[in-house]
Amino acid sequence: MAGRSLGQAVATVSLSVALASLTVRSSGCRSIAASRNLFPTCGFHLNANIMSGSNGAKENSHNKARTSPYPGSKVERSQVPNEKVGWLVEWQEYNPVEYTAVSVLAGPRWADPQISESNFSPKFNEKDGHVERKSQNGLYEIENGRPRNPAGRTGLVGRGLLGRWGPNHAADPIITRWKRDDSGNKITHPISGKCILQFVAIKRKDCGEWAIPGGMVDPGEKISATLKREFGEEALNSLQKSSAEKRAIEEKLHALFSQEHLVIYKGYVDDPRNTDNAWMETEAVNYHDETGETMDNLTLEAGDDAGKVKWVDISDQLKLYASHSQFIKLVAEKRDAHWSEDPATDSHGL
Repeated sequence: MAGRSLGQAVATVSLSVALASLTVRSSGCRSIAASRNLFPTCGFHLNANIMSGSNGAKENSHNKARTSPYPGSKVERSQVPNEKVGWLVEWQEYNPVEYTAVSVLAGPRWADPQISESNFSPKFNEKDGHVERKSQNGLYEIENGRPRNPAGRTGLVGRGLLGRWGPNHAADPIITRWKRDDSGNKITHPISGKCILQFVAIKRKDCGEWAIPGGMVDPGEKISATLKREFGEEALNSLQKSSAEKRAIEEKLHALFSQEHLVIYKGYVDDPRNTDNAWMETEAVNYHDETGETMDNLTLEAGDDAGKVKWVDISDQLKLYASHSQFIKLVAEKRDAHWSEDPATDSHGL
């Protein structure tokens, strides 16, 4: 298999190389026109502090993937200090806890079998039938038949709550609009003087944290389809609608999701569900409703994995699930929107 003979040197550089080609182009909120085609599809380089490389760890990186207890359980991870996160740091005493949730071991359609099963021969680091096992951060190592988390140690082996060995691919639609007064004028923040941007946030049922709507990419599914499906299910409760209501929602969403969009981030996510052998990766995409007319015709209603849903003002006061705050900050940067009342931190110098 492609990944089984990879050396540690490949893992060391895989994360840093993966994002190097992404580019940034800024644009001010005061000069944004109503035209849907103003913004091209483009990408951002995510702040490296979100993750750690295989050769070491930053003090504020790869944190949520080391927290205990593991989500939905009483399982405590082995403690991993910052200086020993990287795989290239020798640690002979490392003794991670083994844990895979019963719901995963039950063998649902979205989950892999156990590595030990004789009829299971996953093709890591490549497309495996309809299952995408390639990482957005480059090649990852395989050790004793198991893929190894490219961001480093987590204190736990197995899959936890994640279905796939290796990367588990998700998609996060970031739907934004400008905050406006009763006359339809954009509202600016009194201190920063920048326009205030809002996004659709959900409150997750599993942990109670506010987050960007989103979910897992089904085998063979295009990212664009996942983005639209997950937003409809979690922010519009489309699963509970009649056939006629679903068609009406689909028509309105088509107008929003068919316009030009911004790929904010693609790659590893510091997620509390991550383990040494299974981890979350996502593609976060911003769809901006410049005039607000499209979203004004859609009623937000929590559904599926969401307990609540609402429009939230974007600022540095947001405390969101996993790496979502960093994604939202990048959207604010691109739109030249308000982020912080402190000029030193609102310079958008990510």
